[in-house]
Amino acid sequence: MATIKQVAKHANVSVATVSRVMNKSGYVSEEAKEAVEKAIAELNYAPNRVARSLYKKSSNLIGLIMPDITNPFFPQLARAIEDVANQHGYQVVLCNTDEQLEKEQTYLVALQTMHVDGLIITTNHSHNPNYETLDLPMVALDRIVKAGIDAVVSDGYEGGKLAADTLLQHGATRLAHIAGPDHLKTVKRRTEGFVGVAGDKLVGMTESTFAFKDALKASQELFDHAWPFDGIFAANDVIAAAVLQEAVRRDIRVPEELQVIGYDGIELGEMTSPPLTTIVQPIYEMGRVATERLLDLIEKKDTRPKEMLLPVTLLERHTTKRKER
Repeated sequence: MATIKQVAKHANVSVATVSRVMNKSGYVSEEAKEAVEKAIAELNYAPNRVARSLYKKSSNLIGLIMPDITNPFFPQLARAIEDVANQHGYQVVLCNTDEQLEKEQTYLVALQTMHVDGLIITTNHSHNPNYETLDLPMVALDRIVKAGIDAVVSDGYEGGKLAADTLLQHGATRLAHIAGPDHLKTVKRRTEGFVGVAGDKLVGMTESTFAFKDALKASQELFDHAWPFDGIFAANDVIAAAVLQEAVRRDIRVPEELQVIGYDGIELGEMTSPPLTTIVQPIYEMGRVATERLLDLIEKKDTRPKEMLLPVTLLERHTTKRKER
């Protein structure tokens, strides 16, 4: 691997000139700049990122903590984060924790070693004490971690209300709900909104993780203990897909006998049979807003903590009936 001294010798300039070209600082003649860039390309020179980060006090790296990249929601978020970060000259280090606290803590240590400039957190472990002590700009995304850490979330409470209103307006009279993990505040808001509107029309409710196998088990238990119901709201689209599969297994027609609404608006909803009606989070916008907010914090622009609440919308497909007049 070439060194900066070899680049300087190849370009017939000083090491200081090579450094100025790389860091885009100080005056360098156009002739010298072209010679250095040519030497870097010919020698395939790549500066040591850690060394540069120690020197510049910046690595241009953003750490991204995600709980489960097999859930289609998170890769869609990551795409938005990466797009915006790259536009601003940053690279994203993705850390998939498999919802394991120990693995998450290991990643946090590794990210600090890499001198990342900031973190975006979509953790399922908001109680992780490391977030209390980390001296890094941080933004929680689709999560609320603790006071003092910025958060970008969708309006889950209004989303839950919208799901219940839609089912009732479409003629459902006996409602059911599969909630997500209760310890996630943003997910709990969805349930609170739904239950508040459903009232005494709620005839069955259970809880599931966002893993499809767990959601399928929760669906089976709900059908066993609460059927018949004619409208169900699932806390995310993966759970809703499990409900649809269980309905097929039991020869229950959707939407004629059972109307189903999910939450997220991921691409999976277009692939279910029938295509899924869902409450849509503005996923790309959430990722964009979180990344831009983190960059503001890194650059020390408006550092007052904020919780940014983005609106949700209803996307009607074929798991709900037409609205009753």
